[in-house]
Amino acid sequence: MKYISTRGQAPVLSFEEAMLTGLARDGGLYLPESIPQMSDAEIRALEGVSYEEAAFRVMRPFIGDAFSDDEFRGIIARAYAGFGHAARAPLKQLDSGHFLLELFHGPTLAFKDFAMQLIGQMFEVSLGRSGKRVCIVGATSGDTGSAAIEAFRGLDAVDVIILYPHGRVSEVQRRQMTTPNEANVHALAIDGHFDDAQARVKDMFNDFEFRDGVRLAGVNSINWARVLAQVVYYFTSAVSLGAPDRKVSFTVPTGNFGDVFAGYIARRMGLPIDRLVVATNQNDILHRCLSTGAYRPDGVAPSISPSMDIQVSSNFERALFYAYGQDGAAVAQVMDELKAGGFSVSQGALEALRESFDSGRCDEDETRAAIRRTLDASGELLCPHSAVAVHVANQQRRAGVPMITLATAHPAKFPAAVEAASGLRAPLPARMADLYERSERVTRVGNDLNDIETLIKERINH
Repeated sequence: MKYISTRGQAPVLSFEEAMLTGLARDGGLYLPESIPQMSDAEIRALEGVSYEEAAFRVMRPFIGDAFSDDEFRGIIARAYAGFGHAARAPLKQLDSGHFLLELFHGPTLAFKDFAMQLIGQMFEVSLGRSGKRVCIVGATSGDTGSAAIEAFRGLDAVDVIILYPHGRVSEVQRRQMTTPNEANVHALAIDGHFDDAQARVKDMFNDFEFRDGVRLAGVNSINWARVLAQVVYYFTSAVSLGAPDRKVSFTVPTGNFGDVFAGYIARRMGLPIDRLVVATNQNDILHRCLSTGAYRPDGVAPSISPSMDIQVSSNFERALFYAYGQDGAAVAQVMDELKAGGFSVSQGALEALRESFDSGRCDEDETRAAIRRTLDASGELLCPHSAVAVHVANQQRRAGVPMITLATAHPAKFPAAVEAASGLRAPLPARMADLYERSERVTRVGNDLNDIETLIKERINH
């Protein structure tokens, strides 16, 4: 299995190389050269197996010879051993034909744990074999950072640097990043919003002298292994509702497009997904683009669903690659136009996107109302991101096709917003009960590439 860049000018890599590289050297994102297929019989055979066994069967064709079968099974087992639910990704029924896929039972209470715990184990095995050391740098709008720190804290061969937007994440999200005391973990609060943090990370990857000097690796959703890990729960949840003999639809709250793109890959693999619905908050650039064809960032408005407060959606580039018929030059051109202020998707590409994705938006009042309404109707307390998706799903549901809405974070990660909407304060799990008492360790930095690179070099050489 080989991996190619969305922009067509980077070296073709193996799975292991793509995983350790993150962003391609031409600025693009890696994708498999071809997408493995699962037959109806193979999908049907996932019914009743453990999540770990399903993960092995779904992901194995993508990894080539990176790991032996025994190594990969061990990696998967260790990745999910710390989850707080035996099913790993359980389904709850909200209403007739509407189901909630709970993706918040991992160590940091967010869906990012499914990918990050797996990547942590893969990095450890790979680096242990080679004897090399890497510096992982990531940007986060809240959940990726804490999941990455949890996955890599204390590992000998890895330094972890996480940039998050100062004052724009929840207190729980911040404390999950700033309270670990391992020497290889560094939380940097950048002045600006998430798009600034993400842009500086991409700048570091494109500064080849710095990138090679510190052996930079990335675990943002630019990393293909992140997307691959998220493909699994589309299969497990759909099979539990009757796939492949019954179509299902999914609604996904998204800002960076990685989680919903994993659903697109599942569909390309053969999973009979009827519709993939992109749910956005008031920062609705993805909904606007899918509606009009115009992708033009117009500033980020802080919201009660901060992990979706994004205007430059990295993984959308992967969807554009397929929409433009896998034409790397066309993707490179629209990405250059984005740097200049925005782009318009060609009519043919827009039609291709609309064949794969529907979309909807949910403003702040609608988010609060969805939290209240869902609690009253089903007893389920939603985080604001999951509430955005439930609101959009209720608008988009169709009779006869089950709708699975992805619940991407535990409500305790956003206690103030949830309490204001519902009157209930969701408690942290027992293992995190002392989070508010732990001491924090964080460095505030300006939105300046040189300053950030200098600080990173100082930290990893201590």
